[in-house]
Amino acid sequence: MGGRNYARSVAIYLEVHPDNPQPRSIRQIADVVRAGGLIAYPTDSCFALGCQMGNSDSLESIRDIRKLDPGHHFTLVCRDFAQLGQLVKISNSVYRLIKAATPGPYTFVLPATREVPRRLMHPRKRAVGVRIPDHRVAQALLAELGEPLLSSTLLLPGEPEPMTSGQQIKQRLDHQIDAVIDSGDCGTEPTTVVDLSQDEPQILRIGAGDPSRFE
Repeated sequence: MGGRNYARSVAIYLEVHPDNPQPRSIRQIADVVRAGGLIAYPTDSCFALGCQMGNSDSLESIRDIRKLDPGHHFTLVCRDFAQLGQLVKISNSVYRLIKAATPGPYTFVLPATREVPRRLMHPRKRAVGVRIPDHRVAQALLAELGEPLLSSTLLLPGEPEPMTSGQQIKQRLDHQIDAVIDSGDCGTEPTTVVDLSQDEPQILRIGAGDPSRFE
């Protein structure tokens, strides 16, 4: 896990089939992430920036690209419940709530386990955001990586909505990220964020996921 060994020049740009992602392309992107790179990739809500969970350099790159304040919460994007369960503590009742809504465009804030670096936790709650996307390309990448992706919505400062086109991302961020996966236009609505770290669910942001099941 760790330091960047990328001499960043221009971003690798890969067009990937949305339903049958080419394994070779997915492996190439996974290698970029493992080597400390920062990628733009599609999800079931919108494009996201992603890197290894322990990579502090790429984390700072995301903060710089998005001009985020130090208290911004990142999301750990997981392949499945087995992976998610290593990162957060889930009671039986919360498990049923999450199970019914995943995979899907929801981010859940839950108490973090010791697997999560302290700098990624909410300082008071010791909690972290996690999600399981319903997107074949994102799932293929997570399966190849075998670990979660630390992620943030690809929303640039001053822009009303996230970018939807891989080509547009490549043009705008060519020297700031290491790779772009393009599997067609993405949506513009980020995930619905639900805080399940307390006794009652609290909806922190209404987005692409229907919030009514948590109200």
